[in-house]
Amino acid sequence: MAGCASESDVTLKEENMALPALGNVEYHTYILANELFSGLHPASHAKYAVVGFVPVDTMKYNPQDQDPLMMLGHQLEEGMITEATKRGFSAQEFKLTGDIVMGDYADRVLTRDVDKLSDMERIDFFITGTIVRQQAGAMVNARVINAKTKEIVAAATRFFPAGLFWKEEKVTTRNGRLYRIEDEG
Repeated sequence: MAGCASESDVTLKEENMALPALGNVEYHTYILANELFSGLHPASHAKYAVVGFVPVDTMKYNPQDQDPLMMLGHQLEEGMITEATKRGFSAQEFKLTGDIVMGDYADRVLTRDVDKLSDMERIDFFITGTIVRQQAGAMVNARVINAKTKEIVAAATRFFPAGLFWKEEKVTTRNGRLYRIEDEG
């Protein structure tokens, strides 16, 4: 039909939309997910676990790293859970406890304490990725991996600008020290 736009036409129009950088990590995650899931079709029996996106050089999260993109790996994990679920993939929450954990200020059912995790169901695919930091942001490489065969069944790459989390500051504190950023001029 000549009057209907294809999904790829819609994606191209969305990618060309002019959006301010600040606060649009969701938009970049959405576009990354479009590329990652473009050739995959959800199967009702397949279970997907979305795990952290880590710096490619260390393959682990560094809590001492204080640059503006330090939380990008965690945000990508959470964003990909949303994007996979919206697209009909069965995302498994492997950080679920067996009970509600009552705290002084909040109640929760998620944990990173291995001893408190509930039994994990069978996982068929992992969704994960790496982050390559660059001067003006980070290149994110996402992949879907078959848990049994280790085969990469889908992959995508997208640049995430540094300004997604906050605009450049003139004065900031990091690790208890005060820093002032000079204007180039």
